[in-house]
Amino acid sequence: MNPRPVRHLGAMLAAAMLGAALVAGSGGCATPPTGGSTVVETGGIERIAASQRAAPVKLDGRLLDGTPWRLADQAGKVVVVNVWYSTCGPCEAEMPLLERAWKQLSAKHPDLRFMGIDFGESPESGKSALARYGTTYPSLSDESRTLTLGLQGKANATPTTLVLDRQGRIAARVTGAVTSESTLVGLIEDVLAES
Repeated sequence: MNPRPVRHLGAMLAAAMLGAALVAGSGGCATPPTGGSTVVETGGIERIAASQRAAPVKLDGRLLDGTPWRLADQAGKVVVVNVWYSTCGPCEAEMPLLERAWKQLSAKHPDLRFMGIDFGESPESGKSALARYGTTYPSLSDESRTLTLGLQGKANATPTTLVLDRQGRIAARVTGAVTSESTLVGLIEDVLAES
């Protein structure tokens, strides 16, 4: 028997264990398995000056209940986009913070929207998870794993939270789990305050 495959298997297991450790340490999940490579990013906050923002993102899809939704219809509003899936522990951990931020800010700012993107699972799984979390803002279904492609490479790990300005441009990003409600609220309020 050729020992080479065994050595490769050991190397693959070691790489998988290292990847899992990096994910656990970053406060983020690896993307759900697809048979391809897994992207893992460390947690962090990025603010993007208005003069440095890329073109507006394109985001069209269907909510978990099947209703069509288009970002273009939200022109003039600040939109917070959170990429998640139901078996991601950090996604579940951050949901109460996102919900509290949504309730706090939406009461004062009718020009604010929150939108989840349920990545890589059935709408039924996503709906069940949101009911369990007590999340009241809607989520798009991304069972086909294509919606995040329109987010300009800024959502390569789950969870990721993006704050889009009134033109639909990415103004801020939290990679990994949101661990501070006040930090998230501050990021959103900064964008809401822009003229």
